Amino acid sequence: MNARAIIIGSPRSGSGKTTVALGLMRAFRRRGVQVKAAKAGPDYIDPAFHAAACGGDSVNLDSWAMPPDLLAFLLRQAQEDADLLIIEAAMGLFDGAGEVDGRRGAAADLAALFGIPVALVMDVSGQGQTAGAVACGFVHYDPRVRIAGVIANRVASGRHRLLVEQSLQRTGLPLLGALMRSGAPDLPERHLGLVQASEHQNLELLLDQLADAIERQADLDGLLTAAKPVESGPLSSNLSVALPPPAQRIALAQDEAFSFVYPHILAEWRRAGAEILPFSPLADQAPDPSCDLCWLPGGYPELHAGRLAASNIFLNGLRAFARKGAVHGECGGFMLLGQGMEDKQGVRHAMAALMGHETSFARRKLNLGYREARLMAECPLGPVGGMMRGHEFHYATVTPGNDEPLVDLVDGQGNLIGPSGGRRNKVTGTFFHVIAQQ
Repeated sequence: MNARAIIIGSPRSGSGKTTVALGLMRAFRRRGVQVKAAKAGPDYIDPAFHAAACGGDSVNLDSWAMPPDLLAFLLRQAQEDADLLIIEAAMGLFDGAGEVDGRRGAAADLAALFGIPVALVMDVSGQGQTAGAVACGFVHYDPRVRIAGVIANRVASGRHRLLVEQSLQRTGLPLLGALMRSGAPDLPERHLGLVQASEHQNLELLLDQLADAIERQADLDGLLTAAKPVESGPLSSNLSVALPPPAQRIALAQDEAFSFVYPHILAEWRRAGAEILPFSPLADQAPDPSCDLCWLPGGYPELHAGRLAASNIFLNGLRAFARKGAVHGECGGFMLLGQGMEDKQGVRHAMAALMGHETSFARRKLNLGYREARLMAECPLGPVGGMMRGHEFHYATVTPGNDEPLVDLVDGQGNLIGPSGGRRNKVTGTFFHVIAQQ
């Protein structure tokens, strides 16, 4: 099925894209439209909300990290069995990294490459007629990116709505929605973004409230008409893979502390015949000793450090596993592999001690951005010299141990960061989250 698609973009972060996107997903689903979702760029948290709103997995589409044929393949998959594909942008519509046209990680890349129109969510608080001038800039900035209309967010009154609508008439753009300032609930946040979907006690009620607000204040028929079939073209016969399965049987840590793993990678492992056996460190479960590899993804271990430190069955089982099988940790998983973790109150909690580093959230430092990694040793990510792209996003400071580094990193602009991560025997880890090999 060649589904219609639309991108929900905005001029900047904090404009209300996620709120609008979730409300639209749930509202269309309630109408009987088969909705699927995607997220432009690197993000673990928003796609989990998408999945709850749509009733199915949301995929990440990252034009910087993913080779073009893999990007087209995942977009084609996202359209299967769908009437409408809603793609939520990240940051501002044109925000990305690097200088390679079409591979900057911006949602605008998807719009230009695949002919997907954009519904522009604009926070119009504190402005009236200026909204039209801002929208006009988006219309003319890149002729390959078609702006289908504007959804005005945080509108103060009926008069305010009228001013915005009149200003848009000069651009030829329709007003596809006007969401009142008090018309929808806010989504709670923490230091890496939204509070995870799995932690909401009343998530279904929240999604229904967002859909109610969208149905009252947005033009659903107009948005559905604005969405267009994707121009994906033929797929390459030499399709890239994001990351080959690192083992046949994989023990995967999966709970509220370790949830940051990309669905497209797990789907690829399963397609290739790998068996994935989830376990929960927070429930004091050990990795299945019959597995060949234990994968510890990122997440929020710092919020559960005391509980993890007291999970003796898990920690002893992990140490026993590491004596015979490979263990790899990404970001939060890498933190757990170290000697200890200091929480934001300055309390130190002993960790697995399979590597020599210590991490701290009492001395916070933001590490954020795209990364290209070259492997300095063979590991579950690939052979020596293997190249891959992904990102870092954490606030931890690190006291290094005496382990050998795992990867050599450059940032999204090509600036050298240098050796990072660590390796010791069969245990490896890094703050780098892989999205796709190159």
